[in-house]
This record gives sequence, C-alpha cells and structure tokens, in this order.
Amino acid sequence: MAGGTDDGRGLIERARAWLAEDPDPRTRAELTAVLDAADTGDAAALADLADRFAGTLQFGTAGLRGELGAGPMRMNRVVVIRAAAGLAAYLREKGAEGPVVVGYDARHNSYDFARDTVAVMTGAGLSAALLPSPLPTPVLAFAIRHLGASAGVMVTASHNPPQDNGYKVYLGDGSQIVPPADAEIAAHIAAVGPLADVPLATSGWRMLGPEVTEAYLDRAAGVVAPGGARDVSVVYTPMHGVGLRTAMAAFARAGFPAPTPVAEQAEPDPDFPTVAFPNPEEPGAMDLAFKCAQSVGPDVVIANDPDADRCAVAVPDRDAPAGWRMLRGDELGALLAVHLVRTGGAVAGRDTFAASIVSSSLLSKIAARAGLAYRDTLTGFKWIARVEGLRYGYEEALGYCVDPAGVRDKDGMTAALLVAELAATLKRDSRTLSDLLDDIALDHGLHATDQLSARVADLSLIADAMARLRERPPAALAGLAVASAEDLAEGSADLPPTDGLRYRLAGAGAVESARVIVRPSGTEPKLKCYLEVVVPVASAAGLGAARRTADEVLAALKTDFAAAAGI
Repeated sequence: MAGGTDDGRGLIERARAWLAEDPDPRTRAELTAVLDAADTGDAAALADLADRFAGTLQFGTAGLRGELGAGPMRMNRVVVIRAAAGLAAYLREKGAEGPVVVGYDARHNSYDFARDTVAVMTGAGLSAALLPSPLPTPVLAFAIRHLGASAGVMVTASHNPPQDNGYKVYLGDGSQIVPPADAEIAAHIAAVGPLADVPLATSGWRMLGPEVTEAYLDRAAGVVAPGGARDVSVVYTPMHGVGLRTAMAAFARAGFPAPTPVAEQAEPDPDFPTVAFPNPEEPGAMDLAFKCAQSVGPDVVIANDPDADRCAVAVPDRDAPAGWRMLRGDELGALLAVHLVRTGGAVAGRDTFAASIVSSSLLSKIAARAGLAYRDTLTGFKWIARVEGLRYGYEEALGYCVDPAGVRDKDGMTAALLVAELAATLKRDSRTLSDLLDDIALDHGLHATDQLSARVADLSLIADAMARLRERPPAALAGLAVASAEDLAEGSADLPPTDGLRYRLAGAGAVESARVIVRPSGTEPKLKCYLEVVVPVASAAGLGAARRTADEVLAALKTDFAAAAGI
C-alpha cells in the first residue's frame, strides 16, 4: 500500500482475508472498491475500512442488527452464515429436537439471509423450515410453537432505517433469547472457523406453504369476542412493510370491514421512500395516513411498523394540525388493558399484567383495581413474554402482547384487531377512544408520558452521559425533588441488572409524582430518557388543567434532564 503504515497494511490484509471467503458478489465488489482506494493511500477509504473492521457485530439478546455492507461490523452473508453456524452448534449441544423455522421480511437481503440460515441448519444435520414469503414477525413467533420448533430466526430490522437489517433469534418456547443463552450462542459463533468449513446445503429444508399463516389467522381472529361489535372504519398503513395482506386477512376473518390502505405505503418497499424512518413514532411518518384519513373520515387510524410486530393508533383531534393525534404507546397500552378487563380479564392460568419498567405505571393501577397480578420487567418482550401467568403485556414503544398463549412476543396484528373491537364497542355506545382515555384519567389520575432521545454518531457519547449522571446525579428536576435514585446496573430482587438509571421525583403542588428513567437503546445508537408525570383529576372539568400541568412539567423535565446528562 503506497504511503501506508504497518497498522494500515494489517487492516488491508484483514480485509483481503475477509474478501477471500465472502460468497456474495455484491459485497465483494463493494469491498474491492474500498480496498482499491485504500491501496492508493486514500484517507477516507482507510477510515472506511477501519470502521468496517473495528470488531465484529455483537450477538446479544436482540440477536444481530446493523448496517448492510461488507465487513464484520456490517450485516452481510458472511456474518449471517457465521451466526447461523454458531446457533446450529448451540442447538446441537443442547440436544434440540424439532425444526429451526426461519422467517424474513421484505428488507434488502432478507431472503438471502433466511436462505443461508436454512442451508446452514440443514448442513449441520438439523431440520429446517422456511416460511414461504415475506411475512410479519408475529407469524414467525407463532410458527415456532405451532410447529414444535427447537428455535426460530426472523430476518428483520423492524423499524430501523432502510440501510439496516437484523437477525432475531427465538428458542423453542417461542420467546426471544435472554441470558445466558445469548452469551452461549455468541461463544459458538466466535468459535466458527473458516467459512469454507461451514457446510451449506443446497436442498433438504422444508418449504412451508400457506398453512402456517392460515393457522395464525385463525388464532388471531380469536382475540376478539364472537358476535361482538364490528361496525368500525379504519385507515391502515403497513409503512412499506409486510403487514398489508396479513392485516386485511385478519380483519376479514374476525368479521370487520376491510380497512382502507394508505396507497403510497401499502406494498413492501425496502427503500421506504415516503418516510425518513419507517417508524410510526417518528415525525412525519404518519403524514400520508392522516392525509388519507382526512378524505375517508375513519373512526381510527392504525399503523404497523415494517415487520408488523408493533401497532400505532391515531384518533381524531380537532386541535391537532392534521386533525389526528397519535396516541402514545402508554395510552394505547392502558386502553387495551381496560378493554381486556371489561371483556373477561384473566383467562385460565393467566392472571398477570406486565409492562417494561420504562412504560407507564398506570398499568399496575388498572391491574390492581381489577384484582389481577402485575409485574415490572426489563425493557423488551424477551422479558415481558416470560412473565409467569401472563395475560397481557406491553411496552411503551408500541409493542403489545394480547394473546401470549398464541404469540409470546409483541404482535401488531392481534393488537390491531383488539383496537378495532374496542373502537367498534365504544362507537356502538356513541363514544370514542378519547372518551375512554378521559375515564381512565378520572379513575386513576392522569398519567402523562413523554420521551427524550439523543441519536449519536459516536457511541462513546452515550457512555459519557451515563457516567456523568452516575457521578453527579441531579438533586431536582422540573422543580421536583429527586426522592430516590436507583442504578439499575446493580440489579434487585425483582429485576436483573441492566444499564440504566431511575429517578423518582416527589410531588409538589398539582403534581402527585414524577419519574425519569434513562438507558442506552439496545437496538439503535440512542440515549433514551423516559418521563412520566402523574396529576390527580377530581372531575371531568379538571382534565384540561391537568393536561396543561402535565405538559408543562414534562417540558421542564426534558430541559433539565438534557442539561444534567449533557445531551
């Protein structure tokens, strides 16, 4: 390499070794171009190589997720084949029985990664089955238990940007992996030798037909009461993902009128051309849905994220700029909880509601009033789905598990059906979802939540912010004294250790209490802060004032906590 250093030569040698075993002509061409530029001493090319070869994508409880491209720090066929080989070795070590069922979404390279996975499993002597087309993640989660599988893999990056993809692993109980399985699988991945030594079968796996999706739809339709209210008008967007066909079929099977799709976002498109981020929570992502709703005039707008495991809902609001307001994940979580309580509460062997610690404390109060048990969990459905006796679980990031006996994961399809049933039931009584939210606030106090997120290019900034908060914890936020500060990394009798901090704030004036939780995101380069303010409400006439108070305190919490964290 002209003008290179020893470190530069070593970097290029590692890149050439990686290139030699890459089976994908696209990433080979990509890396070859970078290497050619680096050979001339091009500084940008060398920096690019250094980033691609700075380590290896780490396999953890979220599996793998990252930017597509060549190199061990990117998502590509080399990384996926190694991950599949490590998972296969882990399953063989555990004496796993039953097939490994693999699903995939419509992102770039998803099918290739799924096919490589079944090829590796078959080559390792394991039985493997591949879903027949790009399908929602909940279908894969359902298929694991339906088929008696030993494990499942879903190739998806959920609501990440279009340049990303991911690799989500489930074990035979239908739940996502948790420690120590993640570390054990990671160790097997690290032990995989040269790629040429990984057997890749060219056939021998089972190609599944429509029967799994049909069984899932039968199960999904059962989440709503037979003979219940069905008169509801819905505008629906799958956000350029894989949800449309399954959602339309689920609505039909459950007896609801067909939703009106948002035409511009109806079909799968891995480039997600109409949104900056394919996440219903992101600003602007729902603009086309609201435009469609303005012409259709539905009762409710429902959105799924691209792999359809999340569910977002918007309601009419004359004060909102587009005439529609997105419900927060916590608001929808409370609405579904109340609906489940009213339509039957617990079912046999399932009497527990659960939510992640970053979700609103309101669910615990709804459960207590209904005589149901309640559990807090760490963030993620890998924890929520494992709660013993779970009847219903949710997390504020639009994830809802309304049928844990069928799908032990968040499921945007069944959540959408339950939303439709609730909206239809309220409509029959000349009421709306907003009316029910008012009732909940009167019963339990107004629980207002918000989030402060800082996306970073340099992950060290997140570590610096967490260290700053641990060294200099705030004494007060938004004029409210910090009553307690917990370092969640220390763990407790109820929760395993996790990197996070929780501050409980004393009430003052019209505020009963408040809470702030901060943690690094497990799937994105973000520091995430979760805020909650509780304001008592004596009567319907006081709702407006309570909401104004909550908004003011939430805004002050954002300002003060951003300053304390240095973000």
